[in-house]
Amino acid sequence: MVTRTPATNDQTIPKMLKQNVEQYGEKVWMRKKEFGFWRPYTWNECYQRIKHFALGLKSLGFQRGDGLAIQGDNNPHWFWAELAAQSLGGVVSGVHSGCSPEEVKYIVNHCDATFLVVQDQEQVDKVMAIVDDMPNIKKIIYWKKKGMRHYDLPNLMDFEDVEKLGREYEKTHPGVYEEEVAKGKGSDLALIQYTSGTTGLPKGALFDYTNLCSSNDIFFKVNPLDETDEWLSFVLPGWMAEQGIGLLGSMNRGMRMNFPEKMETILENVREIGASAIFYPANMWDFTVSTIQNRLTETTFLKRMLYSLWLPVGYKIADVKCSGETPNLFWRALYAMGDAIVFRPLRDKLGLAKLKFAFTGGSTLGPETFRMLLAIGLDVRQVYGASETGVSQHTKGDIKVDSVGRLNADTTVRILEDGHILASAPSGSLGYHKNPEATKEKFQGGWYWTGDAGAMDDEGHIYYLDRLEYMVTLANGTKYAPQFIESRLRFSPYIRMLFVVGDETRDYVVAVINMDYDNVGHWAERRRITYTTFADLSQKPEVNQLIGDEIRKLNAKLPEGQRVKKFVLIPKEFDPDESELTRTMKIKREFLEERYKNVVEALYGEVERAEMEVPVVYRDGQQGFIKAQITINELE
Repeated sequence: MVTRTPATNDQTIPKMLKQNVEQYGEKVWMRKKEFGFWRPYTWNECYQRIKHFALGLKSLGFQRGDGLAIQGDNNPHWFWAELAAQSLGGVVSGVHSGCSPEEVKYIVNHCDATFLVVQDQEQVDKVMAIVDDMPNIKKIIYWKKKGMRHYDLPNLMDFEDVEKLGREYEKTHPGVYEEEVAKGKGSDLALIQYTSGTTGLPKGALFDYTNLCSSNDIFFKVNPLDETDEWLSFVLPGWMAEQGIGLLGSMNRGMRMNFPEKMETILENVREIGASAIFYPANMWDFTVSTIQNRLTETTFLKRMLYSLWLPVGYKIADVKCSGETPNLFWRALYAMGDAIVFRPLRDKLGLAKLKFAFTGGSTLGPETFRMLLAIGLDVRQVYGASETGVSQHTKGDIKVDSVGRLNADTTVRILEDGHILASAPSGSLGYHKNPEATKEKFQGGWYWTGDAGAMDDEGHIYYLDRLEYMVTLANGTKYAPQFIESRLRFSPYIRMLFVVGDETRDYVVAVINMDYDNVGHWAERRRITYTTFADLSQKPEVNQLIGDEIRKLNAKLPEGQRVKKFVLIPKEFDPDESELTRTMKIKREFLEERYKNVVEALYGEVERAEMEVPVVYRDGQQGFIKAQITINELE
């Protein structure tokens, strides 16, 4: 295994790339699933494409310090474009492919991008509708040609045509690419990472190479991976998890990057490549556990019996390990039998048979979900932090399922009297782009003010509760953290997403719930309950009874004052295109509470049914309204 030297004032990602090319050469660096086949790209091939794309950009006027925005799903071209711009001293910002035109315009203008690289015809159409509102953009470059034959616009170019320009430019300017890479310094700005925007417009966190490289060195000391390992790249490239573990993991440890064919084939693709490490947001691990629970109801009696027999053994081993102890020989032997008979085949079905590290972040993973994943043999590690800085993570043999890990080696934390978590780390962000007010507010006195509420125990484990502004005291004096309750209720295979409500004027907590359509649908079909749509199914009396029973079971694990007393199933899914979720699939709590204000009021009233009317955005971009009568469910 090749281990990179610690970050220095001269280290940059393009320099690390050059070192890896010299070391690995014809070894495969990236693989992309296309048309049913995995297309491999060696380090040398990628380097040449990065180099020529960079020189093509330079010939078109891209200069040191310029901004490059990239809009699209995970793809080798995404990272080639990033590394090309950084090789020239440029600064890169990511835009999610699902962003609305207004969101695209905001980020592209805010990051001062002069070039925009996009994925395909859909993104080109989106950008062309707002191009006049982005005056700094010189060229829009696409990497998928399908549907683009008849587009003839002066500022629009094919990715490969830019590479051709680069090859021509190199003939008359030999060595210029290498000179540009050599000019790079650790203090050069590398990325503007936009926050998820849960509480307002996204802020652009600034990172130089020293920030990025030093935090990466620390991460891989406790999560050892090397050039033999496989990484599935599907987390948003504009999110720090993909940059820090994926791209920098490949730079720092030579890890191979693999790109799924599309988002819908992730579970299939992860099994094909035998991923060593993946990063699933908490809601994807919730979905994984829901999938397991749902499949159990559909499998044979024998398999259900075997699972029921061995799962308590898995829980026993997980709990012993989490307590810092070593299971005795009897329990290890018993678990080995269960692993061979039940857990290993189950992990294989999920595509996780070769997984070394199962990372999660973005929001907290409920303890019940965490324990189940540990019980079936996954090494789950919660990573806690923000776009601005990392704070803590779980490490081998040091896991507490209700914590978000132990403090990182380079990080110091203060917990204020109100529970506010303050963090300080040399690898943190430099501040916010074009936002001195927010920089001053969030980076005070050498601390990053996370805005999160939590606690820390004597062993350095951090316990995250929720955003500080969302911590609530009920009228009866009960204090609670909404995310604490939500993470536990999501353990149900029939609950996909939800938000809970309660304030100083109320005596109890209520919940607005999105059912898991697939799992509830299968449940209904087994019972021959007919339905037509998501909305129809959500209001079936049997389904409301099902969800009520699930909440009763999960309520039993919550303190008395924090238990959900009423709930409603809404007849639509929460949608990022309607600003109900962030692009990283976290709920926008304030927005949801305002949008469903009438529903919440009905939950605290005496009615059995309520009228719901909310605006929706359809797939073709048209807007409308959903009107429905929904059932108010009260729990004893």
